[in-house]
Amino acid sequence: MAFAFRCSVDNRVTRVAWLNRSSILYAGNDKWCLDPRVVLLANTKTQYSIQIQDVDVYDEGPYTCSVQTDNHPKTSRVHLIVQVSPKITEISSDISINEGGNVSLTCIATGRPDPTITWRHISPKAVGFISEDEYLEITGITREQSGEYECSASNDVAAPVVQRVKVTVNYPPYISDAKSTGVPVGQKGILLCEASAVPSADFQWYKDDKRLAEGQKGLKVENKAFFSRLTFFNVSEQDYGNYTCVASNQLGNTNASMILYGPGAVHDGNNGAWRRGGCAWLLALPLAQLARQF
Repeated sequence: MAFAFRCSVDNRVTRVAWLNRSSILYAGNDKWCLDPRVVLLANTKTQYSIQIQDVDVYDEGPYTCSVQTDNHPKTSRVHLIVQVSPKITEISSDISINEGGNVSLTCIATGRPDPTITWRHISPKAVGFISEDEYLEITGITREQSGEYECSASNDVAAPVVQRVKVTVNYPPYISDAKSTGVPVGQKGILLCEASAVPSADFQWYKDDKRLAEGQKGLKVENKAFFSRLTFFNVSEQDYGNYTCVASNQLGNTNASMILYGPGAVHDGNNGAWRRGGCAWLLALPLAQLARQF
């Protein structure tokens, strides 16, 4: 950006000059400074003007137009204040931390006047700013506090500048949905196990103490990031019983039991029991072998 300094003169003026502090920039048509950004715009009977091109903060300060007439010298002074748009010069990198840990984020910005820095959590549940400082401290972070954090620097010179930091909160698996299912013999049956975890959980299925593997005849195990689906293509009497879904990641593991039962069977989701034709069967999965694996 360029800035012009203009000084009004009349026919009584015999000499004229522009000075920055005590240094002469121009005297009449003669250039005294070595800065190529300073140029003469006009030297007429009514105006004496110079221009500074590519203005920066070092150009800030007093500028004086000195005029000599037949009677006595006159001066006119202007003080140049340089404003600079905000710029974020340093910001924390994306971070991954276990739930319960402490997080410290930093955002440094420059500008004239000094910019105001604010932090906010980019979340539907977040309201307003969570910090009005260069530093954001989160103690005992929870999974709900994961996501992007936005640093904004503003000083009214230009539009605020923003940058974001992604905070990933790791936590062990939590099974949110695991329901028993009733399916007649010969039909297709599905058991679904949903779990949230960061990193995503690995799933395993067990019937009693036996692990079920992908490709086992008549079964399909489909594992995704947040759920596992156990499909029985042609349910038989031998398929009925208690099944356990195990979800695990580096931070821990959890499990949930569910029952695949046939028509007429009465099951109790609380104690894993089911009965048919008046006979009661208690289906409990021995997890001793499972526990040894984790």
